[in-house]
Amino acid sequence: MRILVNISYQGNQFLGFQIQQQGRTVQQQFEKILKRMHRRHVRIHPSSRTDRGVHAYEQYFHFDTDLNIAPKQWKYAMNSALPDDIYVNDVEEVSDDFHCRYDCVGKTYRYKVYQSEHRNPFESGLKTFIKEDLDLDRMNQAAQYFIGTHDFTGFCSQKTEVESKERTLYQSEIIRTEEGFDYIVTGSGFLYNMVRVLVAFLIEVGKGKRQPEEVQQLLVEKNRDNVPFTAPAEGLYLEKIYLDPEALVQDFGSDIKIHRKKSLQND
Repeated sequence: MRILVNISYQGNQFLGFQIQQQGRTVQQQFEKILKRMHRRHVRIHPSSRTDRGVHAYEQYFHFDTDLNIAPKQWKYAMNSALPDDIYVNDVEEVSDDFHCRYDCVGKTYRYKVYQSEHRNPFESGLKTFIKEDLDLDRMNQAAQYFIGTHDFTGFCSQKTEVESKERTLYQSEIIRTEEGFDYIVTGSGFLYNMVRVLVAFLIEVGKGKRQPEEVQQLLVEKNRDNVPFTAPAEGLYLEKIYLDPEALVQDFGSDIKIHRKKSLQND
């Protein structure tokens, strides 16, 4: 049977989600538990592979098992063995043809920034600190240009190796908070470091070093050297995974185009 698991984690003590030869990862924590329960290796398949230091309010993975254990018991067993910075929110049985990567039709990320005269040690690892004043209205104006289907070659890591760098964004906006701002972005998928590069550019706009209208030309040029900065990982949160196309339509309208992944080479 195939089991779907909904989890949350604080990422600042992990080297990312994906298992590494050395170091602590989210995947490692769960596969260690499953190996102990099955007495053999069991691989988990996530909806997204977050990078080092990135957090998740909502993340999914699935795995196959021959153990006859109810969802509530899976949740209890995992949470009993997990460290304090990971939590299993929900577990359910799904059909054998379900796949966390293939059936993911959208993701929402939130990037958190706080602004003050001095750095706050209690926000370290959880939000990004920016001392300078920023023009949030101009940042939001620039953010709107990212909405739609574009080739984001100029706004991702040069190490990105996928067949297509075209992605569709349904939401891209700056939200003012009491401490600073959040950047919220929802899309069909995201390239390596894409959200952090978008944030870095928007911050440059907020500082008055770039213009909102530059976005259109930068998307056409597809040159990462023209957008050289990447925001720190600590402020980034995977906020929502869309596994149900109807939920995506409900949030962003019936006229949106649903993108289904054709290859696991996608994000």
